Amino acid sequence: MKKIEKLCAEAREASHQLATLPAAKKNQALMEIAAALERRAPEILRENRDDIKDGKKAKLSDALMDRLMLDEDRISDMAAGLKNIAALPDPVGEVVEGWCLPNGLQINKVRVPFGVIAVIYEARPNVTIDAAGLGLKTGNAVILRGGSASLRSIRQLTEVVVGALIDSGLPRDAVSLVESRERAPLKQLLQMNEYVDLIIPRGGEALKEFLVKNSTIPVIYAAGGNCHVYVDASADRKMAEEIAINAKVQRPGVCNAAETLLVHHDIAPDYLPGVVKELIRRGVRIYACPRTRSIVGAGTEGVEKAAPEHYATEFLDLKMAVRVVDGIDDAIDHIARYGTGHSEAIVTNDLENSRRFSSGVDAACIYINASTRFTDGTEFGMGAEIGISTQKLHARGPLGLKELTSVKYVISGDGQIRI
Repeated sequence: MKKIEKLCAEAREASHQLATLPAAKKNQALMEIAAALERRAPEILRENRDDIKDGKKAKLSDALMDRLMLDEDRISDMAAGLKNIAALPDPVGEVVEGWCLPNGLQINKVRVPFGVIAVIYEARPNVTIDAAGLGLKTGNAVILRGGSASLRSIRQLTEVVVGALIDSGLPRDAVSLVESRERAPLKQLLQMNEYVDLIIPRGGEALKEFLVKNSTIPVIYAAGGNCHVYVDASADRKMAEEIAINAKVQRPGVCNAAETLLVHHDIAPDYLPGVVKELIRRGVRIYACPRTRSIVGAGTEGVEKAAPEHYATEFLDLKMAVRVVDGIDDAIDHIARYGTGHSEAIVTNDLENSRRFSSGVDAACIYINASTRFTDGTEFGMGAEIGISTQKLHARGPLGLKELTSVKYVISGDGQIRI
């Protein structure tokens, strides 16, 4: 395994070459990686099966096992994501804005790559491909450091990417992997200010907090999501039921799944019995407030008494907290207390309340009459994303192509000097 400083220095050198590549060359490489993924799927799946076996022995949670698992469809989806990225406009060199000064100087604000981005992630092999593809398209070299549970899969995927880069005539160090699972090399990576421009974590709160605490390099954290669905008094009951169920059960182990259902007290008696029954039928364990339990029955199988920690928990599982609230202000206050700034939804037919919710809730993504499950770069038409940023500097929401660029000012004159 390469020493960390050498690996970072080589990534920096590769970034200089990537920064000036024409869009056609980058797109060609993306298509080559996509083809290599599909061609070498059997090798990838073989390595992933070994990771799955070890994950079962380690008794990883169902959510982590779901994230860890690859199959032919998921590999096809990764390849399709690369093709989508190739089809998108190249952000590098885009003039964001421009103006001319009275002295004749033309000022252009232009998108440029960051340089070297380190992506630190857990049991998510697909992040390997998303990060490599987005990094290549934006002219950034990418250093990968995945979790131990998915090491075989990540190693194989990185090998496929690097092979395709070489075949395309691009620098092999455009994408590199830190294979060590020890903390010391990771801490060293987080101190490589001379070579690395940005750190992006993709994992839970513990990973985010470790990186923020130990990194001397700027961190854009794509953190977890304690997401809510609020059902307003005016909501269409059928719509509200479908949205709540989809947000919870369609894929419960991901960061944009809803963890808490908030229901206006006026609609609760008619709405809660049906939606709770259906959630339980689909395997969801309900943690209910006293008013919810009085409506659906305190002794109902699958319903337990909610404690404050349930409202603060990102379950990533078939579990959901349910609370009856006094109104929209109560819902907004609850989200302010327990939410993580990820994705929040309101189901309502009241235009004023939709406006109050969207302006009053502080989150990266606000949904009005739609499921939180759409918070995803691909679903947003961005091709792919490295993660969902829940902070505000410099990017928020899905981290796609434009979010992986910085800017510089290019000033053109015809001999002007300052007097």
